[in-house]
Amino acid sequence: MSIQVINNIASLVAENAVSNTQNSLQSTLQQLSTGLKINSGADDPAGLSIANGLGANIAALTQSSQNASNGVGLLQTADGALSQVTTILNQAVTIATEAANGGLTAAQTTALGTEFTSILNEITNIGSQTNFNGTAVFGATATTFTGDGTANGDATTSTAIAALTPVALGITAADATNDLSTTAGAATALEDINTAIATVAAQRGTIGASINQLTADSNVENTEVQNLTSAQNGVQNANIASVTSNLTQYNVLEQTGFDALAQSNSAEQNVLKLLQ
Repeated sequence: MSIQVINNIASLVAENAVSNTQNSLQSTLQQLSTGLKINSGADDPAGLSIANGLGANIAALTQSSQNASNGVGLLQTADGALSQVTTILNQAVTIATEAANGGLTAAQTTALGTEFTSILNEITNIGSQTNFNGTAVFGATATTFTGDGTANGDATTSTAIAALTPVALGITAADATNDLSTTAGAATALEDINTAIATVAAQRGTIGASINQLTADSNVENTEVQNLTSAQNGVQNANIASVTSNLTQYNVLEQTGFDALAQSNSAEQNVLKLLQ
């Protein structure tokens, strides 16, 4: 074996090995500190792309679930108002039925007509004043957008909520007092009220179906978020047990590398003994 002093190959090998070990050690420490095995594009370009794509899907689905919940809230507001209208209309049925019976005095008929007018006014007030997040509920279309962040994953659920007025419900008489002033008028008003009750029931049925659909959409989206989050964790999260094992390995390799580097450098000093 020839003896050389110009280039210390053993030292270069040891130095390169130590450098590689330190790079691996630094990466391992970063994984432990962040809990992620992908901390930059250099760690795993394909994995980073997948994790970011899954993150975008998760964000879209999370907001979509919230959109669906908001949509349910709006529709429940409308349904609650219509429920109150049904209660009011049932009161109107009682009044009209009483007015349709003969033998009432003029004062009694007038009182029933005044109460009936009050009921119609209350329906008008409910229709105009009911709102959700500052937006009128009745006479509008409730639109809910959901999606997973992809072109094929978008969906829009629309529910038309009819205007809420006595006329819209089928109660067409303008003067309630005149309607109830005769037994025939009261009987006609009673028919109109029953029509209004059926109209409200149909509207509530439509709204209820949309509530069920949006609730189901929200449940599906929450399940998708759970599954995608699990997939994202598998792609980007570090296996702490494995990383900890690597940390021990690289610490040992770093120490032995430094020892080897020291030995390779000291071997050069032995050449001086030949000159003594």
